[in-house]
Amino acid sequence: MTDTQDQAAAAAETPEQRVARLGLEIPDFAKEGYYGADVYGSMKPHHISGNILFLSGHTPDQPDGTVRYPGRLGDTLTVEEGYEAARLTALNCLGGIRLALGSLDRVEAVVRSLCFVVSTPEFTEVHRVSSGYSDLFAEVFGPVAGLGGRATIGVTSLAGGSSFENWVTVEIKS
Repeated sequence: MTDTQDQAAAAAETPEQRVARLGLEIPDFAKEGYYGADVYGSMKPHHISGNILFLSGHTPDQPDGTVRYPGRLGDTLTVEEGYEAARLTALNCLGGIRLALGSLDRVEAVVRSLCFVVSTPEFTEVHRVSSGYSDLFAEVFGPVAGLGGRATIGVTSLAGGSSFENWVTVEIKS
């Protein structure tokens, strides 16, 4: 296949087909339970208003509560490790979307995401860390639907010792 044929084939895929082709392992919160519900206080995993899905914050934690990539960027974690933490967080967000909508194919587009990176005051590459999240969403939903507005904020700490957290809002297909 040529690059053009590869691009056309990829464009014809649904998000769920892309996930399967990429071999991504997305947590099944319907079976395993949403990992934040019992740990982080009174909250629900998501809220739907009209055709907008608001996810609660997601981290790179495993469904059993194991904190992945604890630490601080600019101190104990590298940009590459932060990128992987953001990518794992994106997988958890995909699990949250599936829990809310039943299928990733119901997503019209990412509206916005707000990323939090635990870092030292001197660390100025928080945007590179958040690209781990954005890059995975672009792989799954495509570069147009998968990339919405994004802001990244460096913070001193997050609940449970996580190094990365993301809030994502998506538009649901009519």
